[in-house]
Amino acid sequence: MAETVTPTVDDTPPPASTRRERRGWYIYDWANSAFQTTVITVFLGPFLTTVAELAAGCELGADTCDGFVYPLGIKVAAGSYYPYLISLSVFLTVFVLPVIGAIADRSAHKKRLLGGAAFTGAGATIAMAFVTGDRYLLGGALFLVANISFGAAVVVYHSFLPQLGGPDERDGISSRGWAIGYLGGGLLLALNLVAITLLDEKDNPQRTLDLARWSIVSAGVWWAVFTLVPLRWMREHPSAAALAGGGGNVVTDGFRQLGRTMREIKAYPLTLFFLLAFLVYNDGIQTVITLASQYGTEELRLEQGTLIVTILLVQFLAFGGALSLGALAKRIGAWKTVLLSLVLWTGVIIAAFRLPAEAPVPFMVLGAAIGLVLGGSQALSRSLFSQLIPAGKEGEYYGFYEISDKGTSWLGPLAFGLVFQLTSSYRVGLVSLLIFFVVGFALLAAVPIRRAIVAAGNTPPRVL
Repeated sequence: MAETVTPTVDDTPPPASTRRERRGWYIYDWANSAFQTTVITVFLGPFLTTVAELAAGCELGADTCDGFVYPLGIKVAAGSYYPYLISLSVFLTVFVLPVIGAIADRSAHKKRLLGGAAFTGAGATIAMAFVTGDRYLLGGALFLVANISFGAAVVVYHSFLPQLGGPDERDGISSRGWAIGYLGGGLLLALNLVAITLLDEKDNPQRTLDLARWSIVSAGVWWAVFTLVPLRWMREHPSAAALAGGGGNVVTDGFRQLGRTMREIKAYPLTLFFLLAFLVYNDGIQTVITLASQYGTEELRLEQGTLIVTILLVQFLAFGGALSLGALAKRIGAWKTVLLSLVLWTGVIIAAFRLPAEAPVPFMVLGAAIGLVLGGSQALSRSLFSQLIPAGKEGEYYGFYEISDKGTSWLGPLAFGLVFQLTSSYRVGLVSLLIFFVVGFALLAAVPIRRAIVAAGNTPPRVL
């Protein structure tokens, strides 16, 4: 007979957290945002695309390339190689991240898990220094390791959020963490911009490629160094299951717990419905972030300096945007604020489709609009989901959440890559992303959010 699970309300207050501990939690966002910004958003797409084009026999610096590469014998257009890699990384994370979350929930040493995943990802990023010439396969393999490790570390990182504050505090905590992350990512990107401005040679595409490679490496170093701060300042908050573990093998116990959760998860259908909505609309957000630089270079024919300045604009405006939407959430609630942000994202896609080529100013204006909605939509989605997680299962549920978060979405890049391969048009590929925002808005609007929080056994915040 199948076991039935009755949700119960947990009135136990969360463990007290210190200001130092919260600051340590914020600093990890500062540390890992360098990977998201410098690597994923700006440099890696054009870098790996160029390396794949070299492997396809195209000349370095050529305006167009119709060549193909053959990873594992599969014919792939050089321009589609990077979007396909993103999709492959997410396919693999489907199996990895929920297991990492289950292990985190059973472990009394979550900080060790955080450090192990973070240092693995940072090491793979630093190893991009060896991706020279036409070594597109090495670059792809290192990206897979780095991106999966990035997601694994974020799962553990997110699982600390419910222990850092009560229901009415989490929107603010999450928004501050995301805002500080944008500052950290923006600062390293600014340093890379200075280096490129001083060292790049306009008529030397090899020099441009080398500078992109070392910018990627710098993000790995940044990520590793600043991860040391949260590992020192944060405290362990082991769950009751971890404390009662009795010295068993945390990995095998984690797999068993994940199996139980997969059977029991039907007891929280509203949480699953919210997660479905998030997976859809966040796919659109992450695809825009991940492929923006490739769209700018390949379709709009913008110089890398223009792209970096635009991303810097996004980063620093996103700091204010995250705090502003966090403040708005205090007045109208996080749920309504996220819905509003999705309307704005739809406008961003329409405007991006209409952008003229070789026109940097309109591209920068659009980047400013993205910055104002980007941080808030992500930070408030994270804190809103924390209200829908049954106590003691934060890691597992954030494992499912992270499958479509921070650059690990797969449907959007897959659609974008397929449309480009069929039409050779990045603009047409961009239009395909509209459906993610429209459908995501409809799904999120249909979630009875207060009832969903109560059904998960939690106390709703005063304003939703």
